[in-house]
Amino acid sequence: MNEKLAIHGGPKSIDKNFNWPIYDEAEVNAVAEIVASGKWGNPDCGDAIARFEAEFAAYCGSKYAITCVNGSVSLRLALIACGVKPGDEVIVPPYTFITTASSVIECNCVPVFVDIDPDTYNISPAAIEAAITPRTKVIIPVHFGGLACDMDAIMSIAKKYNQKVIEDAAHAHGAEYKGKKLGSIGHVGSFSFQSSKNLTSGEGGIVITDDDELYAMMHSLRNVGRIEGGAWYDHYNPGCNYRITQMQAVLLSEQLKKLEAQTRTRNENGLCLNTLLENIAGIEPLKRDETITLHCYHIYIFKYDPTYFGGLPKADFAEMLAAEGVPSFKGYPHPLYKQPLFQNKNFMCYAIPDHVDYTTVHCPEAEKACSSDAVWILQHAMLGDKTDMEAFANAILKIQSAMNV
Repeated sequence: MNEKLAIHGGPKSIDKNFNWPIYDEAEVNAVAEIVASGKWGNPDCGDAIARFEAEFAAYCGSKYAITCVNGSVSLRLALIACGVKPGDEVIVPPYTFITTASSVIECNCVPVFVDIDPDTYNISPAAIEAAITPRTKVIIPVHFGGLACDMDAIMSIAKKYNQKVIEDAAHAHGAEYKGKKLGSIGHVGSFSFQSSKNLTSGEGGIVITDDDELYAMMHSLRNVGRIEGGAWYDHYNPGCNYRITQMQAVLLSEQLKKLEAQTRTRNENGLCLNTLLENIAGIEPLKRDETITLHCYHIYIFKYDPTYFGGLPKADFAEMLAAEGVPSFKGYPHPLYKQPLFQNKNFMCYAIPDHVDYTTVHCPEAEKACSSDAVWILQHAMLGDKTDMEAFANAILKIQSAMNV
């Protein structure tokens, strides 16, 4: 007899809390020391921020790192520093969080959505090249879920057409492509430290680069247009106060000490889960090849085929899986261009050309991922152990058995 599903009142497959964030007395003491010092701000109160920036740059193998208030602003700083002008086009994937595209709008530029690779859910290099026009200035590949994009192909296209590449690495702290940390391959790498991210201080962001000119401009924009070595009341660029606090910086320094070990745990668990799920009919993990030398699994994604689950819709399957105790989610309900912002052209004061029309955009692979295929397991679950991965797989089998009675 099939076991009763948890969503119908049966026992959960996994009765475990996968806590996030993970911290100890080191974080508590570091923040307490800043609070007790009374020197909380930036840039004139202590060196915790500069110290973390140096640590993160070194960790990523980059020359420079500049902190800011969040991962949305980090993209905006990068875009402005890359020299975009009103009406310029920026190529982005539609399978990502809103700020990958809305930051482009905030720079008075036009997001151009191109489809994803169905095997990886990352932006398709072929689709990028097909979308380039004389107005294209920047490409923003998103390392979705922590899986590296095909950076060799993307950088080759960028060089061919004289484009700048901003890596959206908000999901990709610690992950690697051919042994290089993600974010360090393009002209700029952008990260988020929002509360769900693999490296977090609740909120915050950072950009990394090896380019002296890009660094100087992003540093200035972050600090109300001041320049390094300039006077306090001299403002050279139209920046704003996008600085983080000393408390965030010390939190991040302590969290960074844990990141590499956590990333390797997620990577090993992801490999284990791939092996387990490959043996379940109707479940297909996303592909990773030899270029992916380290995957940080901010999201573990697999494809779901309802044919093998009695025709059960994806949303219902994801709800059942979550009820079984797997930290899981059905993913985005639709691609970005279907958002009211783009469908209704709610661009407000931003100088987006009148001819831009997102009602005709169609990215079939992204739409399929949203509507029927993609199911997510969240990053904190990937910090479990092998028995947890086996329990996740068994929970899927339990649902499959119940649906195929």
